[in-house]
Amino acid sequence: MKHNDLHILFACSELTPWVKTGGLADVCGSLPRALQQHNVDVRVVIPGYKDVLDRIQPPAFVALLNLPLGTVTLCQSTLNGVDVLLVNHELFTNRTGNPYMSDADRPWPDNALRFALFSQAVCEIANRASETEWQPDLVHCHDWQTGLIPALLSLQIDAPATVFTIHNLAYQGNITMGEYHRLHLPEELLVQDGLEFWGQASFIKGGIAYADRINTVSPTYAEEITDREFGCGMEGLLLHRRGSLSGILNGIDLQTWNPATDQHIACNYTADTIELKAKNKIDLQKQLNLAPEPDALLFGVISRLAIQKGIDLVIEAFKKIESDTPDQNFQLALLGSGDSTLQAQLEELADAHPKRVAVVFDFDEKLSHKIEAGADVFLMPSRYEPCGLNQMYSHRYGTLPLVTRVGGLADTVNDYTDGLDSANGFVIESADATLLGSEMLNAVERFRDKAGWHQMQRNAMSADYSWAESASHYIRMYSDILEERNVI
Repeated sequence: MKHNDLHILFACSELTPWVKTGGLADVCGSLPRALQQHNVDVRVVIPGYKDVLDRIQPPAFVALLNLPLGTVTLCQSTLNGVDVLLVNHELFTNRTGNPYMSDADRPWPDNALRFALFSQAVCEIANRASETEWQPDLVHCHDWQTGLIPALLSLQIDAPATVFTIHNLAYQGNITMGEYHRLHLPEELLVQDGLEFWGQASFIKGGIAYADRINTVSPTYAEEITDREFGCGMEGLLLHRRGSLSGILNGIDLQTWNPATDQHIACNYTADTIELKAKNKIDLQKQLNLAPEPDALLFGVISRLAIQKGIDLVIEAFKKIESDTPDQNFQLALLGSGDSTLQAQLEELADAHPKRVAVVFDFDEKLSHKIEAGADVFLMPSRYEPCGLNQMYSHRYGTLPLVTRVGGLADTVNDYTDGLDSANGFVIESADATLLGSEMLNAVERFRDKAGWHQMQRNAMSADYSWAESASHYIRMYSDILEERNVI
């Protein structure tokens, strides 16, 4: 099958660099470009948030869509050569900031209405009722905000095929039955095998129950979510649909994250000039007012401050090491924002160890690059991690990740005990502060063996995390679905 026979519509609620809260935006910003480079005809549709409209050239008018929940204006723009459709309505255009959360860090109370309206618009586009003169063969939906789309399309004759990608199963878009009825959504979908979920209605269950294929952002996470520990109540349905479930590892932007050309860092380097990486460590220590000690192992963290990410374990492990073996020579540089309790604990840690611990509570793109280049080890002791991107960025920069064996972390990081031919980091078997502290001390010890350390760094930097590889897997999935449907 020829790739240019594929017409794919991406439906998503985030798109790098226009609107981003996490990895979902990176996928939807990068994967369509990679597909296009494989000659796939791909377009993206997102809500017309005010912050997006304010930062781009005025988009071209396409059509007015009269939907059950209201009338929206469909406009079109481009991003990196990819056509982007914007669904404009006051529910999106009259609001700034986080697309899901208020300034009080609470979900917008009308999120269900907003993304039900967006889903209706996507279904209209998908069936060419929008006068766009372009109809997709397949709609690729992402996370709970688009979970209604496969469900709604299932009620239509000759509707496009659907793929539903789960980026994080913990966020489900669950609403009360009363709210579902107020949205005037089809009653025939509100059944046990459909959107009904333990006395509620669930957006994400719509994608899981009705899409032609379900996938996640790493092979291991696809396996994990069929078990109770990671299934978030959906494990039974996911196990039932296991034949339609797969995992495709995310890629990363190899141009943005490239130590050989990165303009944010003090000194560029490659795997062949790995010794130059040390200059970035000196630069980071100076910027963060850490002690200028080249032999001190520098741990880096760039993260949302959340229990999921194991930030509490980092704090506990650091304190335990300080208490039990205070003479260990290591430092910690952390960049992030989130949970106020964790932030207060990190501030206390930095105040107690001003030359060894530096914390910055912010989103700072330049500093994130400096940490990736300047740190020796990158800490990601996540309790669960659907894919993870920072361990891949770290590999690119020869910074060895220390991770929990979960999700995409398990798929990308090989422990030093696997042998120096393949080792590219450190792995603990579960999210536990004692295990983390022990492995941090092990990394400090390993750091003294420069030859072995450089070998692990070269292993890390040789990994292929290009989107081209991921795109080829998605194209194969799209083709299989459409061939089964006898579309092509």
